Amino acid sequence: MALEEPTACRGLEEALETVAQALNKLGPFDGILGFSQGAALAALVCALGQGGDPRFPLPRFVILVSGFCPRGLGLMEPIMQGPLSLPSLHVFGDTDGVIPSQESMQLCSRFDGAVTLTHSGGHFIPAAAPQRQAYLKFLHQFAD
Repeated sequence: MALEEPTACRGLEEALETVAQALNKLGPFDGILGFSQGAALAALVCALGQGGDPRFPLPRFVILVSGFCPRGLGLMEPIMQGPLSLPSLHVFGDTDGVIPSQESMQLCSRFDGAVTLTHSGGHFIPAAAPQRQAYLKFLHQFAD
């Protein structure tokens, strides 16, 4: 279950190292998009970057879909230490049976000035015309 309190976090260091390598070799990136567990990882990466971890330069924005605060083993502390100060769009479904909307709202509350986009569906990235317009409106502020 995605929201159970883990007693071990197998692969976390490898995942963080993979993200750090991608940021270093392929970046810089304007934004990061994460879905479900990827959203939790993206939020952790942003929190570590804001906390001064040189492996994780902060992007200009983050989009977190069906996200939640990482759990267990001290993973939540970087996110809970203070509000994250980068622009964020949080997308989640009212009927998501995998990540309940209150979990996504808890993560959303950790970001200053967070923008939310809710939909009536479940655990997926919505792409109907209204959601596309919301994505474009959010992304337009970063167009140079």
